[in-house]
Amino acid sequence: MDIFVQTKSSFSRFLSTFFKKKRSRIGIYGPPNAGKTTLANRITRDWAGDAVGAVSEIPHETRRAHRKQDITISGTNGHTITIDIVDTPGVTTKIDYKEFIEYGLDKEEAITRAREATEGVAEAMHWLREDIDGVVYMLDATSDPFAQVNIMMIGIIESRKLPVIIAANKIDLPDAATQKIRSAFPQHPVVPISCTEGKNIEDLYEQMVHSFR
Repeated sequence: MDIFVQTKSSFSRFLSTFFKKKRSRIGIYGPPNAGKTTLANRITRDWAGDAVGAVSEIPHETRRAHRKQDITISGTNGHTITIDIVDTPGVTTKIDYKEFIEYGLDKEEAITRAREATEGVAEAMHWLREDIDGVVYMLDATSDPFAQVNIMMIGIIESRKLPVIIAANKIDLPDAATQKIRSAFPQHPVVPISCTEGKNIEDLYEQMVHSFR
């Protein structure tokens, strides 16, 4: 009798594991101040009711990757995806402590922040190489999409054969140029959005459900 109960319990655990809904780990990547944390906060508030991290105009406010687990996003066609959102530090080719002094930080604090930001970028790259299943790549639609860091990052993402959506953020600004982003990366879906105003966010959710299933 005990053996039967144990066997039944083990089989139940097996079925639970086997039929568990697949969960993908989606990284939000992009250069500093593109709106990554703002998007991560909007996704988690819309679908989980809370936020991921703090937002600031100072570059590299996010200096460590933050993860929010088990977020289920629904599409209009009835399909859903269950994901972990990973908000990553802004990736750049150079971090200079003097950049932070321009925002009013003293030298000691600026040096500390620059060191933390450098470590955060290394951590973000480790996640990308080891633990990410798909990427939302954030771009400021008012900035040059052909910047070296963007070309490098898209190349790394493509080398891992990860599904990627490019979110062209800040389309509420008058000098936004989403067509330039489409021209830069025609091989990937580009979704123009405004994270602060919520414009086209539903379009991004639809694309996420389509691309990350």
